[in-house]
Amino acid sequence: MTSTPPNWYPDPEDEGFLRYWNGMDWTGDRKPVSAVDITGQTQPGVAQVPKVPLFGTRAYAKRQSQELADALTENQRLRAQLASVGGLEVAELQRLRDQRAAEITDQQTLLDSLRTQVISTREEQVLQEIGIYEYRHPLSDAVAYRDALKHLQGEIKDLARRDGGAIEASKSWVVEGSVTAGRKMIREYSMLMLRAYNAEADNLVRSLKPYKLRSALDRLDKIAITIERLGKTMQLRIAPAYHQLRRRELEWTADHLEKLAQQKQRERDDRDRLREERKAHEELARERAKLEQLQQQDRDALATLEAAGKKDTADAEDLRARLEARERALTALTNQQNDIRIGHVYVISNIGAFGEGVVQIGMTRRHDPSERIRDLNNASVPFRYDVHAIFYADDAAGIEAELHRRLAHKRVNQVNQRREFFYATPAEVREHLQALTGQLLEFNELAEAVEYRQSRAGLRNTGQQ
Repeated sequence: MTSTPPNWYPDPEDEGFLRYWNGMDWTGDRKPVSAVDITGQTQPGVAQVPKVPLFGTRAYAKRQSQELADALTENQRLRAQLASVGGLEVAELQRLRDQRAAEITDQQTLLDSLRTQVISTREEQVLQEIGIYEYRHPLSDAVAYRDALKHLQGEIKDLARRDGGAIEASKSWVVEGSVTAGRKMIREYSMLMLRAYNAEADNLVRSLKPYKLRSALDRLDKIAITIERLGKTMQLRIAPAYHQLRRRELEWTADHLEKLAQQKQRERDDRDRLREERKAHEELARERAKLEQLQQQDRDALATLEAAGKKDTADAEDLRARLEARERALTALTNQQNDIRIGHVYVISNIGAFGEGVVQIGMTRRHDPSERIRDLNNASVPFRYDVHAIFYADDAAGIEAELHRRLAHKRVNQVNQRREFFYATPAEVREHLQALTGQLLEFNELAEAVEYRQSRAGLRNTGQQ
């Protein structure tokens, strides 16, 4: 029995022949087909025809031709699309690939950021449950403490997150026979106590004044003791390490506030000093202008007498003497303007404002020192100052500094050295001033305090005191 050769099929155009199919198209190769019986048995020497329904009919051939045409059309479309894609420049393809890669990277970064925010939010929620909040700390703008504060707050948060780090409690508490319920209750009580403690600590930090550090520390200690007393049954207390961190936070805050207050006070003192210096220069300038005007008048008068031939008269001599005196006065004014050590030392008191036994010792470069005293008698004091001495010296600044040094142990304000008040009597100051100058001519030890004494007398008369 001979089988049909591979890829040889009945010719669609003539059933008496076989035609070769190459898988895509009919070729021109043809050969005759031997007769086949109806049983499908091949006669000897006759090629076997494959039993394919309708394969050799014209209808089947027509359908195959249509399918082939459709396939060719789709093939052409795909080739055209491939050609259009293949026509893109390599640089453009690279750009598109890089763009997609960048977009993927950005999306991944965003995803990581969102995951971090979720974790951070969860941690923030846990910290808020125990009373740790983010707020504007007094040390936030302190350059010297910024990094230290960040590290300290990190330590506080780390201990607060850690089991037993911020608050210690019993580990074997049982509620209704359940250890799990006991642990849950201990955890809730611990969070409640820690929240109360942190709220008090933050309130102390926010309202702290430099001079209240000791009382703030004592209050924080009492809060820790109270929590330990209330939680004694559960062996609950604030962890000593955590308590020390909160104490350190108070100490740093107080130190910064103290330095800030000192800086502001220095600035106020410098403004007062500059204002006093400006007034002194203005007063000296006015005095110089006045002396120069009088000097010019005397020169004009002397020139008139000399022009009239009266240069040897008594009037001319008086004018020359006055000119010499004015020249000396101008020289003294020039020295006072150029030498900041020249001036007047004054000793004053104000019993009504500061009480008895308190004096103020200062120095002014004004030509008229009483102007300085009048400035001090402003609305900031209820009564006028009493003047005990005003002493002019070429080294008034040195005399003032030495008086302050001798009475340093009697300063009213031991913090701000620019405050000129001392617990001393006028008699004590007179002795020191006499020893320093050796030529003290006038000193009034009595404080009259007229307004103060009249006011006291008026209060007694009205029965108020």
